[in-house]
Amino acid sequence: MDNLAHSLVGLAAAKAGCEKLSPGATAVCLLAANAPDADVVILLFADRWSFLHYHRHITHSIIGTLVIALLLPLIFWLGDRGLARLRSRAPRVRLKGLVLVSLIVSATHPFLDWTNNYGVRLLLPWSGKWFYGDLVFIIDPFIWLVLGSAVFLLTAKRKWQVIAWSLLAIVLTYFVMTTSAERGLTNATLVKVVWVAVITVLVLAHRLGAAARRGPRLAQAAFAILVIYWTGLGVLHSRALKEVNFAAASIARERSETVTDFAAMPTLANPFYWQAVAETDRAAYRFDVWLTDDIRYPNSIVRHERADTMSSPFLLSAARDRRTRIFLGFARFPVYRVAAADCLSETVVQLADLRYTQPGTARGSFALEVPVTCPLQSE
Repeated sequence: MDNLAHSLVGLAAAKAGCEKLSPGATAVCLLAANAPDADVVILLFADRWSFLHYHRHITHSIIGTLVIALLLPLIFWLGDRGLARLRSRAPRVRLKGLVLVSLIVSATHPFLDWTNNYGVRLLLPWSGKWFYGDLVFIIDPFIWLVLGSAVFLLTAKRKWQVIAWSLLAIVLTYFVMTTSAERGLTNATLVKVVWVAVITVLVLAHRLGAAARRGPRLAQAAFAILVIYWTGLGVLHSRALKEVNFAAASIARERSETVTDFAAMPTLANPFYWQAVAETDRAAYRFDVWLTDDIRYPNSIVRHERADTMSSPFLLSAARDRRTRIFLGFARFPVYRVAAADCLSETVVQLADLRYTQPGTARGSFALEVPVTCPLQSE
């Protein structure tokens, strides 16, 4: 998930009662909610392909999250004791309280990252297996609204806090209002209407002092709503998987192939529209699934050659490139296309992860073009 969502989870956890366990608990909640993403520092020393390899690496695993969860409160505790000596006062931080807070909030980070289709490697360093929840898009305006509403009402007490929240609301509103169907928001009108309505209600609720009457129960209610939301997405995801399974079986049967894997992945702010990928023993297929549509067989199906079989001499040549090896280690549904396979011009192997894009389309580290020596010329 995006770091705004992680931060809102940390702040909401603090306001739900964690801040009462020890002085400094709110800061620990905020840091613990984001700490696993400290792996971004790799960008200071290496290129984006190294970042692709090490992002959501050991810091997002069970053991890495546990180490971070124990280190954070220990640092705060030692820092407080040091300040207490310098200022000749009694220590204030309660280590047990901070450890409990840190363990709870740290666990939310890999969980939230698991819910989307990017995945996490929970078993590092023993296993590099990726785990995917496929429930929530990488950013989710609904999560922003639910957690942001509770935290705003509970924290916007001073003028500077109101100004900070207002600036954030302006930026997010601009994002929602300028995102169109072409950019992935298929139900743009509905999302924009709901967004403006909630923001309006929030302003009125703040003026009426709603948080003063609710207190921590407001943040607790926000988490309860999220649990209900995730449960609903789980039900819809199950329905989408059934549709993908049916379509994949039909596609494979027509081409005398065998289905080996398939997935239904979330889209931006539309729980009834899912992106589907199905793999067979010979190819990978990408299509869309609408749960509101009675047509079970998809109309638009795109077929690609799988890039994880290494049966092509072009692929074998591309695999010598470090970027290709990193990409194939990350990609869930790697596919490829060969440009200029006739060897009359520069031969290029175009790789892509069907979760995000298709071969020949630039999409950051989710696509790759590798010039190779034409096998016909190397003989």
